[in-house]
Amino acid sequence: MQLALPQLQAHLQKGLRSLYTLHGDEALLVQEAADAIRATARAQGYTERSVHVVSGAHFDWSEVLAAGGSLSLFADRQMLEVRIPTGKPGKEGSPMIQQLAQSAEGNDSTLTLFILPKLDNATKKGAWFGALDQFGVTLQVESVERAHLPQWIAQRLKMQNQSVAAGQEGQACLQFFADRVEGNLLAAHQEIQKLGLLYPEGELSLEQVESAVLNVARYDVFKLSEAVLSGQVARVQRMLDGLQAEGEAAVLVHYTLAEDIRALKRVKDAIAEGKPMPMALREQRIWGVREKLFERVLPRLSGSRLAQLLQNAHQVDGIVKGLKVADWPADPWQALQRLALRVASACTAKV
Repeated sequence: MQLALPQLQAHLQKGLRSLYTLHGDEALLVQEAADAIRATARAQGYTERSVHVVSGAHFDWSEVLAAGGSLSLFADRQMLEVRIPTGKPGKEGSPMIQQLAQSAEGNDSTLTLFILPKLDNATKKGAWFGALDQFGVTLQVESVERAHLPQWIAQRLKMQNQSVAAGQEGQACLQFFADRVEGNLLAAHQEIQKLGLLYPEGELSLEQVESAVLNVARYDVFKLSEAVLSGQVARVQRMLDGLQAEGEAAVLVHYTLAEDIRALKRVKDAIAEGKPMPMALREQRIWGVREKLFERVLPRLSGSRLAQLLQNAHQVDGIVKGLKVADWPADPWQALQRLALRVASACTAKV
């Protein structure tokens, strides 16, 4: 049974199941979901808890099976928590998990909780994950996308009886906050809590937020790709500065930008040959958020413009590797910024 994270509280109020699986990379949200399940379980008499961390191919699964089948003299109910940081239980783990999942059905003495990282589609189609989904409740914990981050911050402030001003001033405050904590939700949570300690309940001003919230943003090249394709020029510049400051390899940033340009060119060429856009996107394995971005920007990009951007990417490749290219900055990060901004501008050009 699959459940969305916002549905968890209502589900727990109706009654506990004996098996839960949380999977996702957003540590704060996974932790909060696990805490909600544990709190409900404790309230219903699950007083003991054992935790097993699956590490390495030689992990002893028999200990987990034994823990699931035994109760102490001091408790009628227990929680069994299994954490698999790699998301890979191994050959021995797969049948053991299937056995645990099947034995959990109808078991009101042991509540089993699996905690996993974000899983790819192939892993979710595996027999062991299928058993967890069949005999229990699975929750895919999604990250908070940048576009939804201001709203998430506002909701968290509301939970501690704080808010921002209505209208444009409040939105500017939330956008500033989001810029400072992007990619680091745990730190965002801590900054929100800090505001609750520094200021009384009620409305927060932009000046109060600016003076209190630290710059704890973290960036990755995949989010940079989304920002470039969305034409978010200011965000692109901020992310490139952040990636450079964090010590990210310039070659990896270039690869990401160049791969987007190559993918756009391949899809554009396929469409020019008569293939429908959905088919061309599938052939290039463009899914999810990237698929929507490609659908939006491809009509804005001509074949000749993409060919020019591809040539630019080739020139920046040389700069990143230490070569000098006429009419381009010698510094790799300055060249990357010029390339990224050219792509972002092309993606927002009028049709």
